[in-house]
Amino acid sequence: MANVCAGVLALQGAFREHAAALRRLGVKIRELRALRDIDGIDLLVIPGGESTTIGKLLLEGQMLDPLRERIEMGMPVYGSCAGLILLCREIEDSDQPRLGVLDATVRRNAFGRQVDSFEAALDIAELGAKPFPAVFIRAPFLTKIGLGVQVLAKANGQAVAVRQKNILATSFHPELTADSRMHRYFLDMCK
Repeated sequence: MANVCAGVLALQGAFREHAAALRRLGVKIRELRALRDIDGIDLLVIPGGESTTIGKLLLEGQMLDPLRERIEMGMPVYGSCAGLILLCREIEDSDQPRLGVLDATVRRNAFGRQVDSFEAALDIAELGAKPFPAVFIRAPFLTKIGLGVQVLAKANGQAVAVRQKNILATSFHPELTADSRMHRYFLDMCK
C-alpha cells in the first residue's frame, strides 16, 4: 500500500489516531482540511468526534458534495463512530449535514452518554478468531439496514460494524486500541 494515499478527514475528532494507525501499516497519509486536499487521495477515513460539527464544517468547506461523489464512484471510505453517522442515509431525529451514502439509519448516542462508554470484545469473523477490543464512546448503533449492507458485528444485539461495497463503518473506535486488524481489513478492501 506504499503507493496509496489515504485521506484522513482532519476537521475535528480522533483523526490523529487514525492517521497514526494507518502510518504503522505503511500507508501515506494526507490530512483533509479543505477542498483542495481531496485531489489525489485513494481512500478516505472519517474519524469519531462530533458528527454535527464535522457535518457543518464539511458543508461550510464545500467538501460534502465532492466527497459524496467520490464515494458513490467507488472510492473506499471507512467511518468510525461520528464517521458512521455521517455516512448513513438517515439519522434519527436529525437533519444535520451528512454524506448519506450508506443504506442505513443510525441512532446517535444510542448506548448512552459519555459516562456510559464501554469496551467490548467483539467477534468479527472477517478479522479472525480472536475477539476485537472495541471501544465505544457515546456510540451510535444502526436501527435499520438496507439489503446491500452486511453486518460484520453486533454489540448488545445491535449492529455496530457494517460493510456496503466500498463503505466500511463502525460504531466503535479501533484507532484507540493497539489492534490494527480493522484498519488492515479496510486496506484489504481497497485492493
